[in-house]
Amino acid sequence: MLTEERRTKIVEIVNSKKAVSVNDLVDMLDTSAATIRRDINELNRLNQLVKVFGGATAISSLDVNTKEDAVNQKASKNVAEKDCISKYAASLIQDNDFVYIDAGTTTLKLIDYIDNKSAKYITNGVVHAKKLMDKGFSVIMIGGRLKASTEAVVGPDCVEFIKKYHFTKAFMGTNGISLHAGFTTPDVDEAMIKTEAIRHTYMSYVLADHSKFDQINSVTFAAINECSIITDKIASKDYLNRTVVKTCAEQ
Repeated sequence: MLTEERRTKIVEIVNSKKAVSVNDLVDMLDTSAATIRRDINELNRLNQLVKVFGGATAISSLDVNTKEDAVNQKASKNVAEKDCISKYAASLIQDNDFVYIDAGTTTLKLIDYIDNKSAKYITNGVVHAKKLMDKGFSVIMIGGRLKASTEAVVGPDCVEFIKKYHFTKAFMGTNGISLHAGFTTPDVDEAMIKTEAIRHTYMSYVLADHSKFDQINSVTFAAINECSIITDKIASKDYLNRTVVKTCAEQ
């Protein structure tokens, strides 16, 4: 099959299925994964599809989010769902755990329900650190540049700081979850920190209400199978085939 013919076929498949993985295209077109990736890169450059982690998505079916709401705006959304998710997540913390808590409104709510003072906590959230300290917990605050809109510490110093540690559990926030794009955020600096924390954690949990599913932001910080998800309800059973999903309402 000629290159142009193959690329035309890829666009037709993506538009038909709305989203498709590299492996699916390899099987359908009987060609190598490297060739498919080159085709996707070029078609993405030509704005004929959207390249995402592990595959491609039709332009007509996707809006890639590049902006992020301020903390006070996020805090007022899906309050009951965040409460349910946070309460269940807190129950997973055991004695002697070394816990990483990511910046974010759902992870901030998590602290309300933490009662284990035998565990140790580390965070890049300014308000998170203060809240943990006020409750009498052993807490480490990561150093780096402060991002005002999310009240999170970010930047290369923060990444280097995290590399020194090895966590038993991490509770992460996310802006979007997608089968093909994985876990995403609009901010490159925050993505770097999230990725590094997950790399240094035995068990990582992403805390996300149902509105985060099938949403894609501009930067992927983890593949869908790299973290378990704690949510209020499952958006699609397809996610159950790709990662562990815990629903707080059923606990």
